[in-house]
Amino acid sequence: MNDFDEATSFLGNYGPFQILIIVLLGLSAIPCGYMGVIVVFVSDTPEHHCKEWSNSTIEPPFHEHSSWIGPDSCSRFKVHANWTGPVELGNATEECVDGWVYSTEGYTATIVSEWDLVCDNAWKVPFATSVFYVGSLLGSFISGHLSDRFGRKPVFFFTLVFTPVTALIQASSVSWVMFCILNCLKGFGTNSNFLTSLILGAEMLSDSARVSYTFLGHSLGYGLGYALLPLFAYFIRGWRMLLVASAIPGLLLVPTWWLIPESPRWLLQKGRVEEAELVIRNAAKRNRVPVPEVLFKAEECSEQMPEDEAQQTFTYMDLIRTRNMRNITILGVFIWMSVAMVFHGLALNTSNLDGNIYLNCFIYAAIDIGMYIATWLLVNRVPRPILLSSSMTFCGIMLLFIKLVPDDMHIMLQVLGLLGRIGVSAAYSFIFLFFPELIPTVVRTMGLGVDSTGARLGTILSPYVIYLEVYSKILPYLIFGTISIMAAVFSMLLPDTRNRQLPDLISQVQPIRRVAINPCAKPRSKSFN
Repeated sequence: MNDFDEATSFLGNYGPFQILIIVLLGLSAIPCGYMGVIVVFVSDTPEHHCKEWSNSTIEPPFHEHSSWIGPDSCSRFKVHANWTGPVELGNATEECVDGWVYSTEGYTATIVSEWDLVCDNAWKVPFATSVFYVGSLLGSFISGHLSDRFGRKPVFFFTLVFTPVTALIQASSVSWVMFCILNCLKGFGTNSNFLTSLILGAEMLSDSARVSYTFLGHSLGYGLGYALLPLFAYFIRGWRMLLVASAIPGLLLVPTWWLIPESPRWLLQKGRVEEAELVIRNAAKRNRVPVPEVLFKAEECSEQMPEDEAQQTFTYMDLIRTRNMRNITILGVFIWMSVAMVFHGLALNTSNLDGNIYLNCFIYAAIDIGMYIATWLLVNRVPRPILLSSSMTFCGIMLLFIKLVPDDMHIMLQVLGLLGRIGVSAAYSFIFLFFPELIPTVVRTMGLGVDSTGARLGTILSPYVIYLEVYSKILPYLIFGTISIMAAVFSMLLPDTRNRQLPDLISQVQPIRRVAINPCAKPRSKSFN
């Protein structure tokens, strides 16, 4: 309904109820912050070389003979046929038929060292990462429909439990195939939970509190989860125990079921007025403010909905049925795909950077947290499209500048990569505020699910873009930089949503900006009424 914010204004913006929602849903984003990038440590490739010949009695320390066992990590020198004397090497080479020896300086074990995912099997490492994002893609598509139909709260708590349980089972994987299947399921749960918690909080809070929740609750929780990952990984060097540890925070949040209510906006759209009123009255009781005798009237809710939107069930076709909704959907898919590809691509590239992998990961997380706070400070001072476009433009320029840096200037390459990360981190957190304001309540979760599906397509491709580093160290940065500039250009077409109510109906969706200005066009109204 149009006047939901007005009808609930007596609750205030930052009472105990709103703070509780911001904190609890923010905490729920912590596991989402590390589940997607934990693969950086779980599937990192340690230094390795061929095992010594099968008749050797003792394998020497890793570095003692690694220089003469073979010309590279995927082959070894052949020995002469005479086994009666000392081992003599020839110039010919052979594959590592006896397996590999892996350094244990960084890890006690990763999936690479456990299942020999090197040399001819090296392709399995980016594949294992990509299937997580395939699961995320499915989660975006399916959970959006489920939460719009059955409610935000049931889907949120189901995925809150599903994700850590999947991680626990994954820790007992007996093969690479089993690991990949469970990684796909984990991606399904992680992304579904992340999106549903975002919508649940956004629909429950006023405009001011919604902005704070998006950046200081949801995004900050995601950033804290990312920052905790290198800390956990530093002290837990085995991939199985690291997955077990990753499951604990999500399970600890299950009791919040009794504290987090269903979205009252969604309840009203479903005609469940009494339940929506109960949520608001409980919130008022927690905030210790008086409640009007009548909050919402069922007949008024139905009167405000046009006849063509009086249906109770919406489908994905409604995202492209009208021109305005179709434009927002198409732009959203491309922008989310671009931002997510660059954001996750730079994160997954952590293991390829020079220096300590744990420190690099923590620096990236610190940058993200800093940019979430900076974006929160700017979000109501700058038009939404300009803020998004300028963030991606800055990212793109920094990454394209890498082309001008000599290959031997490794520090400068990393500095420009970190500067690019600053821009895309701001954009990544901002799209979770901007697009829920563009999509109406009746299809909001489905719309964000489709946008997130586009994002998952980008993240599925990102490991393979990073893999291009074997051909050219700067090629991934050039691809990410070009995509960032394209996203910046298309972002300028989006309408500004500052100081506007959340749209509830498809008829309230704003048109995109026109490239050519029509002097005869009438100015747009600044409200949905």
